[in-house]
Amino acid sequence: DFPFYGGLYRDVNIVCVNKNHFDLDYFGAPGIKITPEIEGKDAKVEVEVYTTELKEGQKIAYTLYDKDENELQKIESNDKTVVFEIKDAHLWNGRIDPYLYCCEAEIVEGEEILDNVCTRFGCRSFKIDPNNGFILNGEEYPLRGVSRHQDRWGVGNALLPEHHEEDIDLIMEVGATTIRLAHYQHDQYFYDLCDEKGLVIWAEIPTGRENTVSQMKELISQNYNHPCIVVWGLSNEISIGGSDEDLLENHRILNDLVHDMDKTRLTTIAAVSMCKMDDPYLQIPDVVS
Repeated sequence: DFPFYGGLYRDVNIVCVNKNHFDLDYFGAPGIKITPEIEGKDAKVEVEVYTTELKEGQKIAYTLYDKDENELQKIESNDKTVVFEIKDAHLWNGRIDPYLYCCEAEIVEGEEILDNVCTRFGCRSFKIDPNNGFILNGEEYPLRGVSRHQDRWGVGNALLPEHHEEDIDLIMEVGATTIRLAHYQHDQYFYDLCDEKGLVIWAEIPTGRENTVSQMKELISQNYNHPCIVVWGLSNEISIGGSDEDLLENHRILNDLVHDMDKTRLTTIAAVSMCKMDDPYLQIPDVVS
């Protein structure tokens, strides 16, 4: 089946930092968390950073850029959370217009920059309606797509950038608007490509009682800033024989964890066709497919 939930299939880097730096130890997250909220035609963008303890005289400089890397706004603060207000925000609008902003945070002491992190993000709103389907930025946006595995003959899971690009090109060619990234966390480069191409993403973890909690924390922490992701998958294609109390408890724990870590997205489960739709475990997430 899919017994490869480890090994080196993502980039490996040596990262050298000053004593005062952005924290990279929190579940492998990038040290910066972006939460846009649409308010009419505008957007409030909360930027939160994670750092080691800063010394007196050190502060954080936050800079907001547009898609072409033009500086839009700058805030210098001692606070680890700031809010930008974008008037007439340019929305990330799926394949129609996948617009991406960028935010950079720097730890500065006088004129010296001690460390910096940078991430792209998109401003969008979405909801899943039982009668009207997927709604993106207030408009119906039909989701038609594929489930994707990151493997191929002779390479296994250790795909090169050109392999990811070829997969994206093929998926775009058939006219897809969405991808389910089954059954594990995919290479970071592929999430970046999905942001750029405007594909709506279902990201999930593999099933395994012992390590589901840590894997879910890693998945959300590392990929929170990607506008392409709209649902976090709690599990995939299990419970053919029906659910038991241990499985139900595991799903409730994961569902609560996701909603605690991310107030902006929904939870889901991939129900295999043989599973009864009235099974109790399918009542736990926000949506089911």
